Amino acid sequence: MSLADQVTAALASVIDPEIRKPITELDMVDSVAVDDAGQASVAIKLTIVGCPAADRIESDVRAAVMGVPGVTGAEVSVSVMTPEQRQALTERLRGGKRAMPFGPDSLTRVYAVTSGKGGVGKSTLTANLAVALAARGLRVGLVDADVHGFSIPGILGVAGARPTRVGEMILPPVAFGVKVVSIGMFLDPARGQGPSSAVAWRGPMLHRTIQQFLTDVYFGDLDVLLLDLPPGTGDVAISVGQLLPNAEVLVVTTPQTAAAEVAVRSGALAAQTGQRVYGVIENMSGELFGSGGGAQVSAELGAPLLGSVPLSVPLRVGGDEGSPIVLSAPDDPAAQVMGAIAAQMASRPRNLAGRRLGVAPR
Repeated sequence: MSLADQVTAALASVIDPEIRKPITELDMVDSVAVDDAGQASVAIKLTIVGCPAADRIESDVRAAVMGVPGVTGAEVSVSVMTPEQRQALTERLRGGKRAMPFGPDSLTRVYAVTSGKGGVGKSTLTANLAVALAARGLRVGLVDADVHGFSIPGILGVAGARPTRVGEMILPPVAFGVKVVSIGMFLDPARGQGPSSAVAWRGPMLHRTIQQFLTDVYFGDLDVLLLDLPPGTGDVAISVGQLLPNAEVLVVTTPQTAAAEVAVRSGALAAQTGQRVYGVIENMSGELFGSGGGAQVSAELGAPLLGSVPLSVPLRVGGDEGSPIVLSAPDDPAAQVMGAIAAQMASRPRNLAGRRLGVAPR
């Protein structure tokens, strides 16, 4: 193998931090040459002008080239893909079609996290479960479908992050190994929009937004997709039921009877749309809010109680500071329970239900 071929092979270790694939697979390597003195010249093409990962990619390319025995120096030149090259890339990543990739034929396990009422800690639980799953080596995506009350970016510490657009394809920011998208990432600060802005949308607009998150955002090949739904049984929950009838539902409640009664309704809606309730999580358990709500919801929905997460100051602080406690305080009792639930979810195989495997008995 020539030295130039060795350099090309080494570039396969350079991963685009947004698309999460080797740059050699993305046609981002334009040319590689090595002279007799071992001086390497590498030309790479970024996906877009002003690519936020440009410095990191260039640095990683230089390090990979200099790691090849016999290379004495590295010159890296950077350009940008043509519109035609960019279009070809997006079509290849999407498999040649623009379609929602998480339907019944998908191998991805999809969980819609819902609650009957607000203020039960649903978003905090969803974010921590996503991070705990990613920490176990799973490829995880998270859609903040709570359009009116989005909070996932703040909980994961990416409140100021903006998705990258490659043509019509949207590359989501990554937080703690989780690919995450939220309407809060699309608000324009130049127009006075920010985390406190109100999103005053009605049914059809909400449906299109959720559909776009599932279709235009490139998550890649995921093991698990979590959706943080708004509380109740409104437009978004109905849209998710229509778009993802194969999704399994996690119902979050607090111990009080009043919270449990409305939580049952959100689980009942899932059954009406053909979804299955995977389990119930009781949050804020302990003396302050009593006990029994999770068991009540579990019994009425015929779904297992996956765990009871105790009240936790570190959990609240971690949500405020964008530092999920499953990583920052793994010994906290709340983190322990959420970690155990994530371990149970991670132990499930990829979703093969209803798929044709392309094999036949002989």
